[in-house]
Amino acid sequence: MAILSVQSWVAAGHVGNSAALFPLQRLGFETWAVPTWVGSNHPGHARWHGGAMPTAQVAGMLEALADRGLLARCRAVLSGYVGDAAIGQAIERAVAVARPGGAVYSCDPVIGDRAEGVYVAAGIPELFRDRLVPAADIVTPNQFELEWLLGRPLPTLAEVASGADALRRAGRGGTVLVTSVEAGGDPVCQRMLAVADAGTWVVEHPTVPVRVKGTGDLVAALFLAGLLRAGAVPAALAYAASAIHGVLECTQRCGGDELALVTAQDEIVAPARWFPAEVLHP
Repeated sequence: MAILSVQSWVAAGHVGNSAALFPLQRLGFETWAVPTWVGSNHPGHARWHGGAMPTAQVAGMLEALADRGLLARCRAVLSGYVGDAAIGQAIERAVAVARPGGAVYSCDPVIGDRAEGVYVAAGIPELFRDRLVPAADIVTPNQFELEWLLGRPLPTLAEVASGADALRRAGRGGTVLVTSVEAGGDPVCQRMLAVADAGTWVVEHPTVPVRVKGTGDLVAALFLAGLLRAGAVPAALAYAASAIHGVLECTQRCGGDELALVTAQDEIVAPARWFPAEVLHP
């Protein structure tokens, strides 16, 4: 199975495509990575160099792949960080070409987080809200991004669940994964929540005290891979939580400031600890 991944790329470290490409390939997915932003490393480091890819370049790469018939062979399209709002139209066109062949579209609406607020360029949050999220079969916001998309705070777990369901129903009615649920949580645990037609599930795993970027990008890729392999939301949710926990534990042991994806690759394939997803009852 092939996946088209359209998001940022860095030469060193693991965010965007640099967080998604290797895990997806390690799991057996042929993956075509198109960059929307290119840099030496993510801008959280003191020194970095890079910037958004020209829209014409991104559109041209996607059109060339389509002309070769590759997009029609995709099982999924994954999009994440968008360097320029104009790139959204190119992503929409790629999805339109891939979808008749049975591809699903998974959108990670990278807008910001609780600590930094909105950190993308003007127009990008609205692109996600008005165009890409409604077109997606799978949406993977963190809680901050979910609240921004809905335009209201979600202070309780029940409200996060109902908000995720509202976002799902406003689009194609697929699946919404909230990659980090803060509401009503215990600081010693991390929670993720998924809502689909069949119900709502939540999973918890112990907090690993390590600060690195790219965890949301990695979880979005792992969840998509889990859905494509298992076909069931609770199994994909449990897999994504278990694998990210294993990667974070390995990262902590390594003592680095980036996700230790290569060292932790066995955790991606077969997590050492398994955290089951539980049904969230109303």
